[in-house]
Amino acid sequence: MNDPATFPEYKQWLAELKQRLLAVQVKAAVAVNEELLRFYWQLGADIVQKQADSRWGSGFLNRLSRDLMAEFPDMKGFSSSNLKYMRRWVLFYSKQPAIGQQAVDQLQDSAEEPVLQQLFQIPWGHNIAIMVKCTSVDEALFYVENTKIHGWSRAVLTHQIESGLWQREGKSITNFSNTLPAPQSDLAHQTLKDPYVFDFLALRKDYNERDLELGLIKHITSFLLELGAGFAYIGRQVEVEVGERSFLLDLLFYHTRLHCYVVVELKTGQFEPEHAGKLNFYIKAVDEQLQKPGDHPTIGILLCKSKDKLVAEYALSDIHKPIGVSEYQLTQSLPEDLRSSLPTVEEIEAELGGELDDD
Repeated sequence: MNDPATFPEYKQWLAELKQRLLAVQVKAAVAVNEELLRFYWQLGADIVQKQADSRWGSGFLNRLSRDLMAEFPDMKGFSSSNLKYMRRWVLFYSKQPAIGQQAVDQLQDSAEEPVLQQLFQIPWGHNIAIMVKCTSVDEALFYVENTKIHGWSRAVLTHQIESGLWQREGKSITNFSNTLPAPQSDLAHQTLKDPYVFDFLALRKDYNERDLELGLIKHITSFLLELGAGFAYIGRQVEVEVGERSFLLDLLFYHTRLHCYVVVELKTGQFEPEHAGKLNFYIKAVDEQLQKPGDHPTIGILLCKSKDKLVAEYALSDIHKPIGVSEYQLTQSLPEDLRSSLPTVEEIEAELGGELDDD
């Protein structure tokens, strides 16, 4: 009797079955998460209403917690602290000025609004982190959406919030609107940040550009996390030849979503106008020598320790290649409270593994 495992077509079919089953399991897990969070939302709205209408006293949530855990001993999530989070979750996104019957009715109905459907599509722990650490609904929904898009773990999500990604994204000084077609210019602008936070670097006070470059490459996983989704690392000190001379690009990336090369130049001091001219030259060389059919125009990012905004805007105004100018901050330049709350490099790398290299 023949063993089916010896036939290549059987092995291929079995592999397809495994992939289909895994896809079904993922979909089932997502569906269960959505239904559970929808239940949490409704329970949170019920709690708001009961506390407003009843005279059950301050021990209401503790009593409810004990009763639910006694009735459903195998189900987690009914601790009194978790019930408080459910109530806080509803109130955070409703931002109602008062808690009355009309407001509670609005809370119940709002669970079906498309914008809040996003909340049910990320894990509960992520929702708690966002709610606790964000100060506005707009900020919170930014992190909800990006968690969905990028699949951030809770540790990475927390790091992004505490490093102020929402405040920094799209804040770089660029000439993209004059040098790139829409909507490429808008997408490219939103890709850049200002400042970039290199909290994972421990450099001596008199560090130079080579120290900075080597430090970023040594911690490439953390560097790619800070750059954002879509950056694929090509190399450092990449050589391009123009005429009879060779030039070295500090760092070269390819952006898989913008479909273009990205040249990153590092400066340890203040931005100077001549920096833009030199980077413009490098971008031209990459466009001529590396760009392939289907690639969009190469983008340059100049990372400097400090900049005068008006000087940067003047310098970029007559540059014909797309360039963004951003500052960067190291650990020693961060506020003390932020410095102590950030995860370590080891924590980030342990959480991410090599995933970002394939992003």
